[in-house]
Amino acid sequence: MSQRPFSWREALLVYTRPQVIALWFLGFAAGLPFLLVFSTLSAWLTDYGVSRSAIGFFAWIGITYSIKVLWAPVVDRIRLPGLGRLGQRRSWMLLGQLGIASGLVGMALTDPQQQLGLIAMLGLLVAFSSSTQDIAIDAYRIEAAIPEYQGAMSAAYIFGYRVALLAAGAGALYIADIASWPLAYLSMAALMGVGIATVLVVREPERVENRSADTTEQRLHRAAHLNHPRTRAQRLQAWFLDAVVAPFVEFFRRNGVIALWLLLFISLYRLSDITMGIMANPFYLDLGFSKSDIAAIGKLYGFVMTIVGSMVGGILVVRFGLYRPLLMGAVLVALTNLLFAQLAQVGADKAWLTLVISADNFSGGLSSTAFIAYLSSLTNRAYTATQYALFSSLMTLPGKFVSGFSGVVVDAQGYYSFFIYAALLGLPAVLMATWLWRRSVREPLVDGSKVES
Repeated sequence: MSQRPFSWREALLVYTRPQVIALWFLGFAAGLPFLLVFSTLSAWLTDYGVSRSAIGFFAWIGITYSIKVLWAPVVDRIRLPGLGRLGQRRSWMLLGQLGIASGLVGMALTDPQQQLGLIAMLGLLVAFSSSTQDIAIDAYRIEAAIPEYQGAMSAAYIFGYRVALLAAGAGALYIADIASWPLAYLSMAALMGVGIATVLVVREPERVENRSADTTEQRLHRAAHLNHPRTRAQRLQAWFLDAVVAPFVEFFRRNGVIALWLLLFISLYRLSDITMGIMANPFYLDLGFSKSDIAAIGKLYGFVMTIVGSMVGGILVVRFGLYRPLLMGAVLVALTNLLFAQLAQVGADKAWLTLVISADNFSGGLSSTAFIAYLSSLTNRAYTATQYALFSSLMTLPGKFVSGFSGVVVDAQGYYSFFIYAALLGLPAVLMATWLWRRSVREPLVDGSKVES
């Protein structure tokens, strides 16, 4: 981070910077495919009379998003023929977008009743292409701006992503209702043009030599006796060491013993938020709120509060650095669960629902922005895509696992106790964020942006 503190005016004007504006549109391109292989696709298959068992198997397509770290090294290192002239990040973004658009067009031209297997394969193409695009966009976001602007970059990305979810969710359903499902998916394919146009307009981030990365790779080569690889097998082994092994070795070498604590913090930060998320809609319905109440307050108003929280988070990161907004987000997320517990006691009161939704979405937007900026700061820009893919996978897996037991807790002890437990799950993140903040004051961590290059 810069030694010179930014003024409030500079912090507010961060959203006018070209690279931040570009993330609004790239975020839209990233968010658009997500629901089209999940809930929107489920609605389409249900309309066409596909069995619930078959629809359930389509959830496996989503595993693609959780294992993208497996091919992130390829996106980081391999230069695409032809498209590679656009640059490493832009070429992979464009390839992913073309794959998404092609898959959506293919799905629109396929009959789910007669060609369900083909629909599944095309859905997998969309998910794989979308995950690949995510890897490239994350790398571009980190490399295109200085660390102080990463909060604003994250906020812009979240805004575009959320708008895309509305388009792929409510928008696609509306088109399907007044016209047809094929037209809905063709329309979504056309909207991928937003991302394609953005990729063609933005500049490729500068890549500079990184001495820390070079040192790590040289040590790995010496250890494997590959100082001068000659055969094809040796060159392949050297590439594997550089692209796959080196990013992880470099992270641990740079951070030492504290690397394990950093990975633990990453896995815990969103634990409270993700754990309670899956029970939110059942909670509202069981409490007695109508679907219209949930749509108007929980979804539309909640969307606005998420964007507000994200933008405030971006400004705070510019103004105060990473650690105070990171701690603030962890505290607010934990406290919000206590408001949900109180709502369980109050009952179906719209005023209370509005208060809870305001707090939940604002804190979620702020904490997500600060956390994404923090994860970005941990990457070495020689291995941006691979290291960030590891972090982004790690930050959701524990929460997804624990959330699987949320229904069991609700059935056994009720919503009030469940939300108390969810709040308590946020305490480790609060304690570790406090420790990291204090440690940053005493002994600043060496993050990827500070690695000698």
